[in-house]
Amino acid sequence: MTAILPARRALLAGALGACAMPERGPPVPADVVRRASVLGLPNERFCVTDPTDVPRVAQEFNLAGRRQRIRFGLGPRDPLPDGHIIAFSGGGENGAFGAGLACGWTAHGTRPDFNLVTGISTGALTAPLVFAGIHRDPDLRAAYTDITAADVLEQRGLLAALLDDAVADSAPLARTIARFLDETLLAEVAAAYLGGRQCIICTTNLDAQRPIGWNLGAIAASGHPRALDLARQVLLASAAIPGIFPPVMIDVTVDGRPFQEMHVDGGTYAQAYLYPPGLAADREERVRLGLSPPRVTAYVVRNGRLAPQGAPVRRRAFSIASQAISTLIGASGVNDIFRIQAAGATRNIAFRLAHIEDDFTGREGEPFEQAYLRTLFDYGFAKARRGYPWKDTLPA
Repeated sequence: MTAILPARRALLAGALGACAMPERGPPVPADVVRRASVLGLPNERFCVTDPTDVPRVAQEFNLAGRRQRIRFGLGPRDPLPDGHIIAFSGGGENGAFGAGLACGWTAHGTRPDFNLVTGISTGALTAPLVFAGIHRDPDLRAAYTDITAADVLEQRGLLAALLDDAVADSAPLARTIARFLDETLLAEVAAAYLGGRQCIICTTNLDAQRPIGWNLGAIAASGHPRALDLARQVLLASAAIPGIFPPVMIDVTVDGRPFQEMHVDGGTYAQAYLYPPGLAADREERVRLGLSPPRVTAYVVRNGRLAPQGAPVRRRAFSIASQAISTLIGASGVNDIFRIQAAGATRNIAFRLAHIEDDFTGREGEPFEQAYLRTLFDYGFAKARRGYPWKDTLPA
């Protein structure tokens, strides 16, 4: 028996050596992370938690306000119209809720053109379609009701968890994203951006442990030949759940030198993002000039429930870890909503919240099961078509 063990170890070592381990390009050195760029645009992305990036974000929003004035034919002292901003959270297949809500809102006849739309994870697919306008509702519906698990992932072998960078392949999801995010949609995003509106998609730079807000409108409006590819990469990265989907490797340059960044699900850092410091800067500037700031309403769509959905846990490592991660993500999502509400309150921004409530009785089966997606989409649609009962504060 003891003579057999070394032979088995040698055989295993040979098998591991024969399998190609995932490789990557050189990561960006920590001291120059802020100088890394993909397309060379000064406003292509921001680190949304870095205080040194706040002035850049504020400038971007103030420039958007100026483009709005041009679009509406307003002078520098004329009040801007009321503003509406919205965040679509992560949540996997529960993104069907936010998609249904947006389409039902259109059917109700009161859905506004949003000044700012943000998306994380599944919300990253929703955001550009909502941002483009209500004529994209058929695509939004199709994105969440016509797909199956085969349009999202492909399982890898049993050894993938040990030898690869994920247990599933996200190539099907990349193809699904490309089907919806085409040249036409990119042009619509660019046109909306040039009219003074913003669409921000969040990923997590895993090397730097930083959340990154990608300025999808600026990327779309750049005319860069790689703009469409980058936009698709960003949406894929925002939904790349670590360990489940492979990370998205994004080529960047720093001072002309090539590097590679590893980006994963934006929900790794935050489940929802909606912090418009530019609106605050514009508000302060207008108050200083004695002008009335525009009224702004912030909407947060949580693609999930607020109340914990507890269940008995088997005393096994995988079950314990799975429930612990689920608990962590749920608590993080509630904290993100609280932070958005608190930040808005300091700027007199009205707060509105939507989430899956206890009256939804559908049950998840297999991942991205079409029957579940359609049931949840119809639930969000029906509530919004009647006039969604938005909450103006985070429930206790």
